[in-house]
Amino acid sequence: MQPKNLKRLLRALGRQGLDVTYNNQTYSVCLANSPDAPVAEVLLPEGFPVEAKALKQLANLASVSHPSGGCVCRACATPDFHPGDAGVAIGSVVETVNQVIPSAVGSDINCGMRLHVADLTIEEFLAKRDQFVERMKGDYFFGTRDVTMTAQAMQALFQYGVPGWLDAMLNQPMGSVVKSDLEQLAEESDAIFLGGSMDGNWKLAPEELVPDAGLVRDGGLATIGGGNHFVEVQRVDKVENRALAHTWGVREGQLAFMIHSGSRNVGKYIGGMWRDKAKAAWPKNLKYPDSQIFPLSTSYDPELVASYLQAEATAANYGFINRLLLAELLRLRLREIYKDVEAPLIYDLPHNITLPQGEGWVTRKGACPAYPGQPVIIPGSMGAYSYLMVGRGNPAFCNSASHGAGRIRSRFDLNRRGASQCEAELGLTKVDCITLREERRIEEAPAAYKPIQSVIDVQVAAGMVDVVAQLSPVLTFKA
Repeated sequence: MQPKNLKRLLRALGRQGLDVTYNNQTYSVCLANSPDAPVAEVLLPEGFPVEAKALKQLANLASVSHPSGGCVCRACATPDFHPGDAGVAIGSVVETVNQVIPSAVGSDINCGMRLHVADLTIEEFLAKRDQFVERMKGDYFFGTRDVTMTAQAMQALFQYGVPGWLDAMLNQPMGSVVKSDLEQLAEESDAIFLGGSMDGNWKLAPEELVPDAGLVRDGGLATIGGGNHFVEVQRVDKVENRALAHTWGVREGQLAFMIHSGSRNVGKYIGGMWRDKAKAAWPKNLKYPDSQIFPLSTSYDPELVASYLQAEATAANYGFINRLLLAELLRLRLREIYKDVEAPLIYDLPHNITLPQGEGWVTRKGACPAYPGQPVIIPGSMGAYSYLMVGRGNPAFCNSASHGAGRIRSRFDLNRRGASQCEAELGLTKVDCITLREERRIEEAPAAYKPIQSVIDVQVAAGMVDVVAQLSPVLTFKA
């Protein structure tokens, strides 16, 4: 079924320099003046808004090429598609050959999702809810967490990710980690995408975090961050794929703990630096691309490409550890308050990252890998269901899936003068949001997001993912 006023919509998009067609819930878009660029496809449920700015950003991204060699060979977007602040739409996926595009990842490198479950009933949890919340507020908001580590541990963290950090902690545990079950953390590494380890280089990290000796007290580590990042307590309401859920250790009635965060200030440091480096490396005396998106070419400067990928990996390793420590702080508090709670890891995966594929790379910006049989975590808003999925490896969408529902209203729109602050209109009446700033509840209100069920249904129908379990929110921490 076609959207209403489709012809009028397509004509309006055409006036903005976009060549757009529509078929079976998929918009195909390219720049009218870039006939050689690949046509990008956007999967959108019927009734979802078509944002010209996001389509233009995706078409610009698909047309990125380097004059010395390097191009995008495939581009697409997932149903949480919406405009991005840095010129790249959220939900974008590009496959490149002979080039990488630092700004296609941006500064929130290895932002991702992590999911734990616990054999704790909702009644047991709520009986001590206030005690749990106060201790977590201390850790997440007031700095009572202790993630002190040696300079050598920080270097290993950046260089090797989770395995390097674990080795260092086994040699010299300190901070809150002295209470952790390090053997459990080591075993859970298999449930982290890529084992939580990429080819980093600690010398590319911010200098203040990698001294030659002594102790490091990193104020950014084990923090949630702003924007749409969160830590949420959930309940496993419904299991759809019982065989797979059993294999993964997921059962109806369990509590679940979902974490959405990334590489924090380290990602901002590396992402911003390499956005500027890519621009500075553009061949002299050649016109800048209209999109202001600058690729790095393996033909023009292979060392620069290799350096960028290693820098991105360095920030990605930090992102893996950041989510691990956010979860471990929560797990330690669970053990203090509810006693014998194991809360095993189900999976941890990124959705802002460049990964090798074939002879080139796939870069995902607000989209997660969804390879066959791989767990996929797709959150809704803090007033809607979230989903544990399994990937089906659809090559038409570069083996990807959405990383959430996607915004439908901007933070500015929700906070502007005259905007409704009515709890019911914002969908906040039954939302238990733990935050120190009231504006965060408004900015992240359920009304700001697209309907998650439609996002899930259209991806299942497209053969991208299948549902394993449905989870409902209990309470959400927003920094």
